[in-house]
Amino acid sequence: MAPSVERLTNGTHLQKDRSKLIPFSSRLREGRALAQDVWSIFNAANLPADCINLGQGYMNFAPPEWIRTAAEEALNAVATNHYSHPKGRIRLREALKAHYSPEIGRDLDVESEILVTSGANEGQYSVFVAFLEQGDEVIMFEPFFDQYLPSVTFNGGVPVYVPLHPPTGDGKQSSHEWSIDFDELRRAVTPRTKMIIVNTPHNPVGKVFTRGELEQIAEIAEEHNLLVMSDEVYDSLVFDDNEHVRIATLPGMWDRTVTVGSAGKMFAATGWRVGWLIGPASIIQPTLAATTRIVFCSNSPLQEASAVGLEQAKKRGFLVQQCKEYAERRKILTDTFDQLGLKYTNPQGSYFILLDISSVKWPEDYPFPTSVLDRGRDFRACWFIAMEVGVSSIPVSEFYCEEHTSIGESYARFAFCKDADTLNHAAERLQNLKKYLA
Repeated sequence: MAPSVERLTNGTHLQKDRSKLIPFSSRLREGRALAQDVWSIFNAANLPADCINLGQGYMNFAPPEWIRTAAEEALNAVATNHYSHPKGRIRLREALKAHYSPEIGRDLDVESEILVTSGANEGQYSVFVAFLEQGDEVIMFEPFFDQYLPSVTFNGGVPVYVPLHPPTGDGKQSSHEWSIDFDELRRAVTPRTKMIIVNTPHNPVGKVFTRGELEQIAEIAEEHNLLVMSDEVYDSLVFDDNEHVRIATLPGMWDRTVTVGSAGKMFAATGWRVGWLIGPASIIQPTLAATTRIVFCSNSPLQEASAVGLEQAKKRGFLVQQCKEYAERRKILTDTFDQLGLKYTNPQGSYFILLDISSVKWPEDYPFPTSVLDRGRDFRACWFIAMEVGVSSIPVSEFYCEEHTSIGESYARFAFCKDADTLNHAAERLQNLKKYLA
């Protein structure tokens, strides 16, 4: 008799359940990878067809034409349709050297200090593969980019959470006011601590870490011999003359810091999945060994196009103009929130605004789906706004550990990486929030 069939005493046959024959790894559960995440709950398929998506951080406009032309030319060539070196195409590494050497204050070595990866996320993952041992602790500031957690736990690491503390008071507040309690940070360090992740400009807060804050983090890293992963994918989107300080440039920090960058964020090409790591050979070479076994190499034609982007960006004034345009997009939403009298965090960098939605009210019998009923209040608020106002956002408690969820429950993340027409349309709809405010 087939193993999938069981014979009962009365002679009938019962089909066995074979849907879960092979147990999956516990690391999926530890990394919250199996849970229904915020992206699937607030997916366009679950929301009204005409809902304006300001939740997910991807653009609704194309990269510049001159970069798209470079991509097309690369696709029409022969060499760029085949494997690239695992380190990345030499043209892109040379372009990265030219762009970053003046900013980091070093003559970067394209062979040992620059590594092209399949998006910034894969680059970060490869660092974790290369450096984490089972039980090593990784400090991350909350709210955190949600990919950090599974990337750490999948590689045997233990996340340790240190929250950024939101400002008090009403009205517009600067993302700078989200503060670090450095006594709390020091208490988070143990003999098992191996790494600390710094994300500046920060997703989702928009905070640009100050030189003083980074110097204190650097002091702790030096004292405890920590590897610092500096996620700087929004480095080209810093507003209002704020200074973007690279922690790798601080005294003693080059030797223990890997800096993460992204063509997707820099050139509005998030689907290209081209990122890079910059750091000393002692960090880059082990990471190269890891990424070579994970993906072998990254997308060849789009690496070439990214190289063209870097080669021409400053000559064309592209990065300055792009930053100005993002500031104008930001203003469309902040003006709307000012008109509504709502409290929000004005970002110094990135393309996200945190809106305090604690005053949004809905009927007690409102028909929420079960997927949001057992989550934080912000999940219900964001769902209600999407359904009744027609603008989607992301509940910020998703980016916290369970212990600190209450901090994030007051906020919704709105992305302004959309064209002005879309943002103006969203702003008109958001005026309807007035009738739902306490």
